Amino acid sequence: MSLSGALSNALSGLTATARNSSVTASNISNAMTEGYARRTLETSARSTGSYGGVQVDGVVRHVDHGLVADRREANSALQQSDTISQFYSRVEDLLGTPEDGASLSGRLTNFESALIASASRPDLSERLTTTLYAAQDVVDAFRRISDGIQDIRMEADAEIDSSVTRMNTLLDQVADLNTGINKARMTGGDPNSLIDHRQAVIDELSEYIPVIEVARANDTVALYSAGGAILLDGSSAVEFGFTRTNMITANMTQGAGLLSGLTINGVAIDTEDDRSPILGGRLAALFRARDSLAEGAQARIDSAARDLVERFQDPALDPTLLPGDAGLFTDGGGAFLPADEVGLAGRLQINAAVDPAQGGETWRLRDGINAGAQGPVSDAALLQDMLSALAVKRPPASGPFATSGLSAPDLASSLISMAGTERHLAEQSLSFATTREAELKARLLSDGVDTDEEMQRLLLIEQTYGANARLVQTIEDLLDRLMSI
Repeated sequence: MSLSGALSNALSGLTATARNSSVTASNISNAMTEGYARRTLETSARSTGSYGGVQVDGVVRHVDHGLVADRREANSALQQSDTISQFYSRVEDLLGTPEDGASLSGRLTNFESALIASASRPDLSERLTTTLYAAQDVVDAFRRISDGIQDIRMEADAEIDSSVTRMNTLLDQVADLNTGINKARMTGGDPNSLIDHRQAVIDELSEYIPVIEVARANDTVALYSAGGAILLDGSSAVEFGFTRTNMITANMTQGAGLLSGLTINGVAIDTEDDRSPILGGRLAALFRARDSLAEGAQARIDSAARDLVERFQDPALDPTLLPGDAGLFTDGGGAFLPADEVGLAGRLQINAAVDPAQGGETWRLRDGINAGAQGPVSDAALLQDMLSALAVKRPPASGPFATSGLSAPDLASSLISMAGTERHLAEQSLSFATTREAELKARLLSDGVDTDEEMQRLLLIEQTYGANARLVQTIEDLLDRLMSI
């Protein structure tokens, strides 16, 4: 080999090792960067010309696409489980626990105790007042729970709105990155940093909706939802649509057209069906929390409110009541009609006839809601009948316990127990999803940058660079000797 050939080989080696050092340094500096994939320099023996040497073929980005897809799916499931778990925890907090005196069952137990005290001394007005306050506490508990459920729905609606906005932004970013990556490939540039960024963007998108990534030409990708909807192909992204509702009441549902659903490019899609295009992530869980889960929780508390109202609205209990008259517990001040059950818990009120603050008299608790004048102060018959009405075991007219015979406090305790069971099951699901996502993330990170390995590679690069530099120096010395002859 001629000196010029040897020099060409040495210079190509210097070029390759310099490029390799740059790639290795990039790996080390980004060892803690989320979404960064390890790179290696791909080289081959130079076959063009007569000198040989080494040529740089490009930078290879190392990533396990199957593992990335599994981790995204696990992340979607985690976000869904977390959203559902938070919902059930908040509902349980609203209902309280059996040992909590401020819980619904605790308020009903206090009301029962107040009735017992009043029945033992019906002549004492202070005991009647205590009974009124206990009844008002029961009403307040029902209304607080109902209002809390609607607050959960409004918060979910607001989160859906912000999630949709963020999803549209992320899809636009993926489309722009696709364009940049395609341009880099077409012009011979290095698109790996753009690909890293795109992977991080798609990872975030997968929190809201399970995403399937499909490779396209020049390292671009197409995105589909796990439910089969096209999200992006090339540089064209779909647009999700949603309209936020600032005030939500119990009667407002998506099915009735009073709450916004979701659209893709203006076309309405199912948000909760098993075949929903968005099934499996945070967005679907928010719709589920706002709609079916919250509506179910509201229906259960309305069922308990109806049971309580009907126990005290019966003319057989209070002879001063006529059919159609309101009892001690009313629907917004009037009699309850079965067709108006939805939202009853939030409209519950004490009958004005027994409430001095509304112009009533507490002695009507003893003598009858519609009594025109006081009766014998020692007559505890109505108070005892009220106590019996509260304690009698009867099947509720609606709700999940319609086949069971329960007293009013027992019905409240059953609702609390059901909420606790649902919360426990949701936490179990969340625990599994958290463990699975963490394990897949750890496996993904194990395929990332190993700084010890990269430092060893740097030492090898240093040795290789030194050898090539020494060869160049030797050739230069030989050429100088030739020139001096």
